[in-house]
Amino acid sequence: MRRILLLLALAVVIGVGGWAIFRPRNAAPIAWQGYAEADFVKVGPTQQGLVTAVHVERGDRVVKGQPLFEQDDADDRAAVDQARRLLQQANSQLANLRSAAKPTEIKQAEANLRDAEAVRDRVQEDLRRNEALLKSGSATRQIVDQEDADLRSAEAKVAAATAALATADAPMGRSGEIEAQSSMVDSLDAALKQAEWRLTQRSVVSPVSAVVADVIARPGETLAAGAPVVSLLPAENIFVRFFVPETEFIRVHVGDPVQFQCDHCPGDLVGTVSYVAPQVEYTPPFIYSEQTRTKFVFIAEARPPPAQATILKPGQPVTVIPQTNAP
Repeated sequence: MRRILLLLALAVVIGVGGWAIFRPRNAAPIAWQGYAEADFVKVGPTQQGLVTAVHVERGDRVVKGQPLFEQDDADDRAAVDQARRLLQQANSQLANLRSAAKPTEIKQAEANLRDAEAVRDRVQEDLRRNEALLKSGSATRQIVDQEDADLRSAEAKVAAATAALATADAPMGRSGEIEAQSSMVDSLDAALKQAEWRLTQRSVVSPVSAVVADVIARPGETLAAGAPVVSLLPAENIFVRFFVPETEFIRVHVGDPVQFQCDHCPGDLVGTVSYVAPQVEYTPPFIYSEQTRTKFVFIAEARPPPAQATILKPGQPVTVIPQTNAP
C-alpha cells in the first residue's frame, strides 16, 4: 500500500513539474535597451573678443532672448560713431550737389535777365521807329542797320541771362557727380549697418529657452569667434537612443509611439520614434552567420514631448517598449 502511495505521489510531482515546464506562457513584451541623449546648444561669440561678463550659471533656466554674456565693445562703439559721421558728411555733400545756387545768386540772375529784356525791348522799339522814318528819309540806312545789330546783341544777352537763371535754379552738381555721391551714401549706410550689427553681437542672448548645462568661459578670457561660452540644453533636444535587434527591426518606424521605462520615472513617460538608422551595426568581433545574425542591431531614436523631456538625464539607461506592447 505504501508503495502505491509513493508511486501516486511521484506521479503527481512529475505531472505538476511537467505542467509547470510545458504550460503555455504569455509572450514577454518586446523591449529595447537604450539611454537618454541630448543635443547641446553651445553658444559662442560671432567675433573674437574679450569676455567682460557672464550673466548665467550652471543649472540656471533661461528663456529665449535672455542675456548670456558680453564682450568688450569699445572698438565697435568707436567704429559705429565713425561710420555715422562719415555717412552724415556724405549726405551733406549729396544735398549740396542736389541743391540750387544761393538765394542771393538766384535773385541776381533774375535781375540780370530783367535788365537784358529791358534793353532788348528798348532797342527793338527804336529799330521799329527808325524803319518807319527810313521810308520818309528822316532816318538813314546806317542807323537802321546799327539798331538791327544792337537788337540781335540784346536778344543774345537775354538768352544768356535766361540760361544763367536756369543754371542757378538747377542742382549744383552734374548728373554723374550726383550719381557717384549717391552711391557713396549707400555704401556708407551699409557700412554703418554692419558696424551697428557688430556692436549688437557683443551682447549675446540665448537663442532658445533651455537649462544652462555648463559655463565654459569666464570674464577675462579672450575667445576666438565661435568658441563656446555657454552650453544650453533645450528640452526639445533631449531624446532616447536605443538599439533594435535585426530580428525585430521590422517593428519600428518613424512616427511610432513608444513607452519609456527607467528608474524613478513616471509610468506615463512616452515618446515618438524620430529616427531609424539606414544601416545595420553590430557588436564586434564576430563572424557573420545565421547563428550570429541576432547580434546585428539598428540604432533608433525616440523623442518625448518637451513637457516630459526634462525627466530624462543624458546618459541615463532607458528601456523602450512599443506602446502597443506596453503592459
